[in-house]
Amino acid sequence: MRKPRVLAVDDEARYIRAIQINLEARGFEVLVANNGHQAIELAAQEAPDLVLLDVRMPGLDGYETCWHIRQFSTVPIIMLTAMAEEENKIKGLETGADDYVTKPFSAGELVARVQAALRRVEFSGQQATQATFCNGHLKVDLVEERVFVADQEVHLTRTEYCLLRELVRNAGRTLVPDYLLERVWGPGYVGEISLLRQAIHRLRKKDEPDAQGPQCIQTRRGIGYMYVLSD
Repeated sequence: MRKPRVLAVDDEARYIRAIQINLEARGFEVLVANNGHQAIELAAQEAPDLVLLDVRMPGLDGYETCWHIRQFSTVPIIMLTAMAEEENKIKGLETGADDYVTKPFSAGELVARVQAALRRVEFSGQQATQATFCNGHLKVDLVEERVFVADQEVHLTRTEYCLLRELVRNAGRTLVPDYLLERVWGPGYVGEISLLRQAIHRLRKKDEPDAQGPQCIQTRRGIGYMYVLSD
């Protein structure tokens, strides 16, 4: 069986070494890049199962690198940031990251986040059924895991797809944030509201005709989110 392959991107050798030691000890293969350009090249050539991406790097920073990788890949991306401010975390999520870990991080936290992201990918594949969801402009092929808006295919990240799948499978029901966080991200993510908000925001931009006035993925203020079926 092939080892899960993680691409670690950081210009600080001590973090790269810590990542290698801890992930390799748990059966991962670790690829290494120390700048954004090298990371993009390796992501394209080696097709890693997950990317750990530092925010602060000289030249092409983590935000720009994440954006470029998202142009050709839906690989899970976890941002590594020494900046704990909410706006910096949100910026990473807006560029297409699935999660973030704040430096300095413990080995246990890092490994748990990596394993949770990979479980989401595995779980998504296991949950495929012989079904297609159609509603107005939206079509979700739950077998092939493909999404179409007005007959044009839309490419979602793994997290975005898992979130959309959970919403459409429960269309017409209001889902509370902690339920979605646990179902999509995993048990350790309850309370991480900013992750959910940014994923919802990205979904609306890709799947709604008017992201500013969403008709399908609606917020039930103080309660949660609902996918509303067309009349």
